[in-house]
This record gives sequence, structure tokens and C-alpha cells, in this order.
Amino acid sequence: MSRRCELTGKAVLVGNLVSHSNHKTKTRFLPNLVKVTLSSETLGRSVRLRVATAALRSVEHRGGLDAFLLKASDTQLSIGARALKREITKKQATA
Repeated sequence: MSRRCELTGKAVLVGNLVSHSNHKTKTRFLPNLVKVTLSSETLGRSVRLRVATAALRSVEHRGGLDAFLLKASDTQLSIGARALKREITKKQATA
């Protein structure tokens, strides 16, 4: 399982820790990922996703999982999130 947010695409960054004497040490900056169960109002079911905590704030700000997925671009979404977005758009088109 990769360390990548399924909604925003936030991933591991690589950089240097720089000491006072300017000594550089390679390090990895990991995203703050949590496993969350979000509910889709359109589909009427809940979905488990591994997302960054910043993405949770974005989901709440946009008005829920459905609104977030419809506004998000497909390039930053994971394969599972893209499939979920297709389900939601198909369900809204029939309703």
C-alpha cells in the first residue's frame, strides 16, 4: 500500500534535514494518512478511504464526499476514488 492520499494525491516528499553546522541528512516527509469511513449521500452507503487529514478538512469544506469528488480532477484521484466518482455521476444522471 503506497503512502498516498486517495483523494488529493498527497504523497511522500524527500528532502534534507539541515543542522546548525549546515550538515545535511536525507529524510522522508510522510503525509498524515488516516483510514476513514466517509458516507456518500447519492449512493446511500459508506466508503473506506485512506486520506490525509488535510483532505478531510477539504471534504467537509466542500459539503461532503460527493461534492468533493465531483469537483476534483481525475488525475489526483486514486483508481478506487475514480470508480466511486463514476458511480456517483451515473447515479445523479439517472435521478
